[in-house]
Amino acid sequence: MRKNVHKGRLVALIDILRDGQLHRADDLARRFDVSVRTIYRDMDKLIASGVPVAGTRGEGYRVTPAITLPPLSLTPAELEALNLGLAVAAEVGDRDLQGAAETLAAKFDAVLPAETIAEGAAWQQALQTRGKATRVFAHLPVLRAAIQARQKLRIGVVGEAAEVLRPLKVENWGRFWLLTAWCEGAERFATYPLDQIENAEALPELFVDEPGKTLADYRP
Repeated sequence: MRKNVHKGRLVALIDILRDGQLHRADDLARRFDVSVRTIYRDMDKLIASGVPVAGTRGEGYRVTPAITLPPLSLTPAELEALNLGLAVAAEVGDRDLQGAAETLAAKFDAVLPAETIAEGAAWQQALQTRGKATRVFAHLPVLRAAIQARQKLRIGVVGEAAEVLRPLKVENWGRFWLLTAWCEGAERFATYPLDQIENAEALPELFVDEPGKTLADYRP
């Protein structure tokens, strides 16, 4: 249970930080009712997972986009594909592919700006610790298709009852893949880690924009 609470806080922190604003550790600690030292540790873990967290202890933290790779320029979709490909390759039972994923991650670490992707062995550590990339891969096509078609979904999340959603956006922050959606039953926005989704079923019902239920209305 404690592990799940911690993981939920990491996802909630990403949700807050992705507004691009500066957030002080003191304020975040009060918000989550934890110590400032805990927030520092959480930020270190987010950075180790490839989340582009900028800032320092005592000043504040924020998340910045990370898509520039000299001499290449990556689109957000291309960076997502790279992240997913490395994570999947690291989980297959082929040692050669696992080793290639780790060395490729090291090469990207060497050229990515420090403020976008953590330096050193950050990607390798993330590859070893995040896990469940194959579950993410399995659901991505269904989620993306539903978002594009504006089609409602029924999803089952680990440890929770199935919910009917209006899927709004799928994005990745380092090794964290998140679905932002409007929950029909609870009548609220929610963010779901894709590696916690056990099943996703596209429903025949479509949806249209309604005031208060669009991505533009979402405020973490």
